Amino acid sequence: MHGMTRPLVYTVAGWTGFFVMAIELLSGRTLAPDFGNSIYVWGATITVFMLALSVGYLAGGYLSVNNPSLRRLGAVLLLISIATIPVIVLGEPALGWIFDNVPDPRYGSLLASMTLFFLPTAIAGTVAPYAIRLLATDTRVSGRSAGLLYFVSTFGSAAGTLATSFYLVLWFELNDIFIGLIGITAVLGLAAILAPREAIDAP
Repeated sequence: MHGMTRPLVYTVAGWTGFFVMAIELLSGRTLAPDFGNSIYVWGATITVFMLALSVGYLAGGYLSVNNPSLRRLGAVLLLISIATIPVIVLGEPALGWIFDNVPDPRYGSLLASMTLFFLPTAIAGTVAPYAIRLLATDTRVSGRSAGLLYFVSTFGSAAGTLATSFYLVLWFELNDIFIGLIGITAVLGLAAILAPREAIDAP
């Protein structure tokens, strides 16, 4: 791998962990004006995020076997950014429509969370298995690479949780935080796309 490629892959994995936990926490704030902040809402939200990540992990594993490249990983980040934009643009009218048409707050919050957050979270879930495949070019170190990547990703998740709940929601408006997350994700995606081309040999 090129000298800067491996750190960039780890950076992408860490940021994706940060991103997922940030939008999961923000999803509760997004749904609260219409559906409240009850255990039903958080149960629905956590369910959607776990399902989305499981689908993303599965898809990422399948995608990683077909000529994996850093540029394609960058394209995945751009897709995450694009898939998150509707949260800002369509979030308020979508939540209003669901609230008016689904009387049970349990299923209303489940549908609302699914509508706004399933797709970006599922796409984000593809990053970890895809990144592991990029790093695992040598079977002798593939386990170590996978362990380090999961460490970085989980550390990013912890950082996203603390940064969002302790600071970001106090300093910025909700949509401003989403815009920042989208922007940073897009910049990392472009950095990966523009990085030197690498040939990834099968282990």
